[in-house]
Amino acid sequence: MSTNATAQSPFNPDHHRVERVLCFTAHPDDIDFGAAGTIAAWTAAGVEVSYCIMTDGDAGGFDPAQREEIVAMRAEEQRRAAAMVGVTDIHYLHQRDGYLEPTHEVMRGVVKLIREIRPDVVLSMHPERNWNRIQKSHPDHLAVGEAVTRAVYPALENPFAYPDLAEAGLAAYKLPWLWLFAGPEERENYFVDVTAHVDNKLEAIHVHASQHPDLDAMDRTVRSLMLATGERAGLPPGHSAEAFHVVTVNGPATIAGF
Repeated sequence: MSTNATAQSPFNPDHHRVERVLCFTAHPDDIDFGAAGTIAAWTAAGVEVSYCIMTDGDAGGFDPAQREEIVAMRAEEQRRAAAMVGVTDIHYLHQRDGYLEPTHEVMRGVVKLIREIRPDVVLSMHPERNWNRIQKSHPDHLAVGEAVTRAVYPALENPFAYPDLAEAGLAAYKLPWLWLFAGPEERENYFVDVTAHVDNKLEAIHVHASQHPDLDAMDRTVRSLMLATGERAGLPPGHSAEAFHVVTVNGPATIAGF
């Protein structure tokens, strides 16, 4: 995986090994827009990647005739799109689309799944609004970021938080890394060169046909945004990138405590 970290990034791929990743998003298709290129690079390198989608996407789509089947349709679209970037393990929290909040029900579900999978990286939507492109900051997206961030610290590593999970055998877990996407550009501190996986990403996005009335315009927009991110990352002309805000949750300098 080709990367480009800013001076502020704590993550160094030469020193920090990633073997398992768990991704949290609000709706089917969010992960493909935000990080499918990076995920394709990870799975190509042998990394195990899982998805958790918090809502069923029941408020998505444009065709009134699809209301009865939209949930099943979007789940199938996500299954096919995930397979295109090497992911087969997909979980849902079955929250209502458009009503997602960082409740303890949601946070408990996040803690439960992280403790089950015990990844090196949790990848999530950002809890901060992007004022430059507000479409990235659907209220459900922000709720995902807030719920995951709260769950990661302190509940995930506190054995006395949601004690029924520990009683069921899901021990507290110290997560090394939290990667956030779709946040404000000023928070970006890590870029992944996904030039070799642009087509994988676009193929995955195209699967979500129920959400895109103009696939050609979507394709042009995504390609342009990825090239702009590559330029922002300082990559050579013509290279495409995905951007993240990487946060050290537990590293060598972390002081234990809740």
